[in-house]
Amino acid sequence: MLDKPKGQKFTEEAKSIVLQHLSDEHFGVSELANAMNMSRSSLLRKCKKQTTLSASQFIRQIRLEEAMELLHDSDLTVSEVSYQVGFGSTSYFIKCFREHYGYPPGEVGKQGMEEKKELVSPSFLKIYRWAFVALAILIGGGIAYILMPSYPRTADTVEKTSLEKSIAVLPFKNESSDTTNLYFVNGLMEASLGNLQKIEDLRVISRTSVEKYRNSDQNIGDIASELNVNYIVEGSGQKVGDQVMLNIQLIDAITDTRIWGEQYTHELVDIFAVQNEVAKKIADAIKAKVTPSELEQIDKKPTENIAAYDYYLQAMEPFNRGTAEGLEEAIPLFKKALEEDPSFALVYADLAIAYYYLDIYKKEKQYTEIINNYADKALLHDSKLTESLIAKALYYMHIGDYRLAVPHLEKALEYNPNSSAVVNMLSSLYANSLPDTGKYLEYALKGIQLDVADNDTAKSFIYLHLSNALIQSGFTDEALEYIDKSLELFPQNPYAPYLKAYIQYAKNGDIEQTLNDLKRELQKDTSRLDLLQEVAKLHYFQKEYDSAYHYYKPFHDIREQRGLTIYPQEDIKIGVVYEKMGFQKEADELLKSYTEYCENDQSMYQPASMAVKYAYEGKTDQAIEQLEAFAKKNHFQYWILLFMGLDPNLQKLETNPKYEKVMQKIEDRFWENHDRLKEILQEKELL
Repeated sequence: MLDKPKGQKFTEEAKSIVLQHLSDEHFGVSELANAMNMSRSSLLRKCKKQTTLSASQFIRQIRLEEAMELLHDSDLTVSEVSYQVGFGSTSYFIKCFREHYGYPPGEVGKQGMEEKKELVSPSFLKIYRWAFVALAILIGGGIAYILMPSYPRTADTVEKTSLEKSIAVLPFKNESSDTTNLYFVNGLMEASLGNLQKIEDLRVISRTSVEKYRNSDQNIGDIASELNVNYIVEGSGQKVGDQVMLNIQLIDAITDTRIWGEQYTHELVDIFAVQNEVAKKIADAIKAKVTPSELEQIDKKPTENIAAYDYYLQAMEPFNRGTAEGLEEAIPLFKKALEEDPSFALVYADLAIAYYYLDIYKKEKQYTEIINNYADKALLHDSKLTESLIAKALYYMHIGDYRLAVPHLEKALEYNPNSSAVVNMLSSLYANSLPDTGKYLEYALKGIQLDVADNDTAKSFIYLHLSNALIQSGFTDEALEYIDKSLELFPQNPYAPYLKAYIQYAKNGDIEQTLNDLKRELQKDTSRLDLLQEVAKLHYFQKEYDSAYHYYKPFHDIREQRGLTIYPQEDIKIGVVYEKMGFQKEADELLKSYTEYCENDQSMYQPASMAVKYAYEGKTDQAIEQLEAFAKKNHFQYWILLFMGLDPNLQKLETNPKYEKVMQKIEDRFWENHDRLKEILQEKELL
């Protein structure tokens, strides 16, 4: 019997090993090299030679081939399959599957798919072009949280962004003498933008990013430079009776030349056909690849009822303002649209979204069932509509069931890969409710490609949030670069100096300097609870309990007076300080509160929190067990490495022979995740 060629033997052995670890999302190039008793560099060279693929592409291809078989031969959902074949993110699985096979996994097995496969050739390593607005910042790695406002991100923060198929649709001009027609012209612009956003091969700047150019007299070149795009769509229109006149042109911003343009004069009833045709012709002029499933989404009509559509367009201007007054103004108009067309899915979705944001900051929620009912009706009438899926995700976020929100948002990205709203929500989830520093940073880097700030203050917060995402994953130098940019743009930014103090601590380990920097900021506003507890905590880490009490007491008093539940993970530190100062009753209450927090915590940080509790109680073995459990977690924040060992409670474990070893495991785990994340982000051209 003839021996197999060396190349075939290598690929078969490598494939067999990957299949053995198929469901392990952390089994990557380094793990495969170890399993094959090869150095990483040797594996990379041999894999490239034998398969023409990089090692990571080879592993991904095996995962995707297995996914195809599961989708064909089982009743598993796309989300279930993605995790079975080792993709930690369903949205990333959908992206990779689409690139490899030319259509999304949800289309597998559908009639006519074989014909579709021939229309689109597979490709690797395209940037997943999404966007999001900035989000609440975390600092403290399960130790402390800072709650901050949201601001839009900018394309300026990623200089590497490819311009090849990047496009901005500027606000259309109202050519009618009737100013009341402006809402209709705005609607035409929104529809054109929305259709283009469904094409993954395009990077389409968000609506909020282009709004500042509505009445601008800037030239095309300057606008394109600010938005970091190389194509601009300009348009104007008017509605006269039942006639719609529309003039649209596509401009190559680099050469400032028109490469496509057309004038349309149609009956109002034909408006949807015009909108869909415009998107296809623009994509064709740019030579963007449009998949069959994307064409299907573009060709959909939101409604057959023009009167309903008119009410919908009237509602969009106040709806897009995003204020409570605007939402309350939009809701009756949305309801009038439903009176005309009770199957208008987009309106049901926007109603759910409107009620969600009316309820968002209220302690007692009023609209929970209303949000759920409208979201369900939106999905009933169009389950592939991005807004329908967003609406249902918001319902789950509204009731605190964040994990159920994720698959709806990931599905939404399948149908609209340029949705800044979706990426914003996913970013918020992974920064706060479902902490995962890797996904947080990845969505942050994707998002800044599309949303562009319109002033230095907003840009300062953009850089702040990007800096925070970077430092959480251990990218210290990059984080310092962007926090300096944040302060340069807006020196009065109240949070940038705070974050910079900790980034500098990550570089130099000088806790006294960090403490002085934070005290300097606290002097500017002595009522800031975030800074009070941070200053107290740094004193606590140095066992300066009287100084810690000086700051913890006003923090705790204000928290109690206002009935706030913020920073519950800090209660054990505060309790220890109160105990040291002789206030045992208050200490017992705080320690009881911390126990309740640990029992209810569902985040990855729960074992670390339990370890601190057991260490305080003198239960050394249980504390070590919890640290062992935490050492198996992935993508926890860098602050854990920097501060966990300083906690006086955990220092009680230092005499245990297992302590040093488990702390080293935690550190090794962090840097393994850091290196793997860096490789993934570089491969996706995000870092």
